[in-house]
Amino acid sequence: MSETRPVYPTALGASTSTTIRLLGHDLAEEIMGTVGFGELAFWLTTQKRPTPGQTRVFESVLAALADHGFTPTAIITRLTYLSAPDSVQGALAAGLLGGGSRFLGVTQDTGLFLNDVVANLGADHVPTRDEEWDSLALSVISKERHDGRFIPGLGHHVHKIEDPRTARLMQIASEEGQFGPHLQLFAAIGRVHPQILGKKLPLNGAGVCGAALVDLGLPLELLRGFALLARTAGLIGQLAEELRNPVARDIFLDV
Repeated sequence: MSETRPVYPTALGASTSTTIRLLGHDLAEEIMGTVGFGELAFWLTTQKRPTPGQTRVFESVLAALADHGFTPTAIITRLTYLSAPDSVQGALAAGLLGGGSRFLGVTQDTGLFLNDVVANLGADHVPTRDEEWDSLALSVISKERHDGRFIPGLGHHVHKIEDPRTARLMQIASEEGQFGPHLQLFAAIGRVHPQILGKKLPLNGAGVCGAALVDLGLPLELLRGFALLARTAGLIGQLAEELRNPVARDIFLDV
C-alpha cells in the first residue's frame, strides 16, 4: 500500500530537476538580472508586482533604515563577531534581535498607531484637505496626551530639530502618487503637535517609513520585518568595515 505524503502548497516558489519558478515566473530567465531585490521583496510579500512608483518608495524606505552608525544593533553585531568570527550568521542575528521599541521598532509602532486612527474613520470620513487632517491630528494628540501616552514617531534622540529622512521620503511618496492617508495624518501631526505639547519635535524618519509602508498596502504585522531587512544590509556593512578596520576589541576593552 502506497503512502500519500502531505502536500504543503506555496504560491512563492517551486523547483524541478531543471527549473526554478518564483511567483509564477522562471527565476533564471525572467527574474534574475531583471527584477531588483527591493522590488522582489515587495513582490514576495504581496504576491503583486509593484509599480515603479511603489518600488521607488519602498526602496527609499529600505535605504532610510539601513544604517545609522554605532547603534546598539551595530555594536552587538561587531562584538558577537569578535567573540565568534566563525559565525557570521550569529553576529547578524544578534544585531537583528536587538531591533525593538527603541531602535527599528518605531517603524512598526508608528504604522500601527496611524492605521488604528485611519481605519476607525471609515471610508466616507477620510479627510480630503489639510485643515481636516490638522483637526483630526489635534484630536488624536489631545487624546494621547490625556491618556498619558506618547505619539509614536514623534521626536528623535539625535535629530532634535529635523530628521533629514522625513521630508525627503514624503517628497518621494508625493512624486510617485503614494502619499496616502497615513502619511497625510503623520504630516498633520508634525504641523499641529506644538499646539498641544507646547514644544516642537521632529517627525522621526523611522516613523515616516512606517507611514509610507502602510500606505503601500504592506502587511501591518510585518512592518518591523522590513526594517530588519533594511538593517541586515547595514549590519553586513558594519562587519565588512570591522574586517577592514577592527574596533570591536577596543570597544570590549573600554567597557
